[in-house]
Amino acid sequence: MNRSNMKIEKRLLWAIIVSVMGSLIFGINMAAISGAVTFVKDHFLLSEFQIGLVVSAIVIGCMIGAFSAGSISEKIGRKNVLIGTAVLFSISAVWSALASSMGGLVAARIIGGVGVGAVSVMVPTYISEIAPARVRGTLGTFNQLGIVIGILLAYVFDYSMLDVEHGWRWMLASPLFIAVPFLIAMQVKFPESPRWLVLKGFKDEALHVLTRVAGPQNARKEYDSIVKGIEEDRKKSDKDVKFSHLFKGKVGKVVFLGIMLAAFQQITGINAIIAYAPTIFNETGVGGDMALLQSVMVGIVNFLFTLVAVWLIDKLGRKKLLLIGTAGMTVSLGYLVFAFLTGRADSLGVLISILGYIAFFAASLAPVMWVVTSEIYPNKIRGVAMSVSTAVSWVCTFIVVQFFPWMLNSLGGAVAFGFFLFFTVWAFFYILAKIPETKGKSLEEIEEELGLRGDLEEELNIKTINS
Repeated sequence: MNRSNMKIEKRLLWAIIVSVMGSLIFGINMAAISGAVTFVKDHFLLSEFQIGLVVSAIVIGCMIGAFSAGSISEKIGRKNVLIGTAVLFSISAVWSALASSMGGLVAARIIGGVGVGAVSVMVPTYISEIAPARVRGTLGTFNQLGIVIGILLAYVFDYSMLDVEHGWRWMLASPLFIAVPFLIAMQVKFPESPRWLVLKGFKDEALHVLTRVAGPQNARKEYDSIVKGIEEDRKKSDKDVKFSHLFKGKVGKVVFLGIMLAAFQQITGINAIIAYAPTIFNETGVGGDMALLQSVMVGIVNFLFTLVAVWLIDKLGRKKLLLIGTAGMTVSLGYLVFAFLTGRADSLGVLISILGYIAFFAASLAPVMWVVTSEIYPNKIRGVAMSVSTAVSWVCTFIVVQFFPWMLNSLGGAVAFGFFLFFTVWAFFYILAKIPETKGKSLEEIEEELGLRGDLEEELNIKTINS
């Protein structure tokens, strides 16, 4: 019995690890450019606005990928979308490395961004749909763990390429080293989402998947819960959910919660620090190799405190982690504003405050946003709603990444970090007042507590189909 359970756990773990390889490439794509920024700027003779466009181009693709991934996955499945992202990552990495013009580099990064955006929707959705309720929070944080490992790997690789001829091109090619194994691994016993299989009528296959990843007894319980929830939705309507349905009644309120949480995750500044860490450290008088080495420290702290989130999310709960994290981010950003405002932006103080900000973010908003948004959306709208909230997150990322260099150089560090501080304080009070605790509850139980199980059709304003 124990040996059988171990095999089942390994099968579930394999599914999670393979899906999280997509998150790993997500992190590499977002951070690899940081070490290449100066070289790209000098090679193509770019202005501040142009280098901002090169860096933020990936986010344009992210918005496209995030917005379209949910609806596409409802038709062809979560697994096929993930396979498509591996292809996009490979094309983008090769093209970026060989780019001969700014336009070509921007186009290549947009293609990579489509993959990143799709992964940002699909990985948390896939994990939430295949993981048992008792460990869904912990496994859900693996998505962010993959992202931060990718960021750390990108920083370390960038540092190792500093003295290599055309090293910046190797930095931009780095996602390829994971994209190819990711594509291969998805061909090796990587299961489709059981909820999607039930939704499409492949019930025997769904039960087979659940049996392999959860064991016969737990599989039947999970299967019955999934079937019951989906059949209840179908009794109410056989129509597809339209975009406009997401913003009506109680469903609209829940979708708005997810959108706000996704926006807060990005508008509080994380990707400005990830993408421009060496640039920020240059502002304090630290240059060259040392600035990039300090960026590696940012990656290490990001990774270590994501492990803290993995450890605490199913013990402490989602909401408490979010509140502790945003409070700590507020203090860290507050110091940065004070330091730049008073001219005391010494390298050590700025480094400590940035590491503090990263630590609190990594243990809270970074992983918990993905977990909570994937949990609070009902089965019938999860794919589309995840796309909407994630697309909003990427819009906020684009604003931050595109305009941060201009804000830092033209308005100063106090204004730039003050902008992030404002939204971090807002996030704390919004989470305190609005975000529910979802720890230890099945997806169907969460729907019921949010008032969406019994009258989802009425909330979506879809006419009942009488059989």
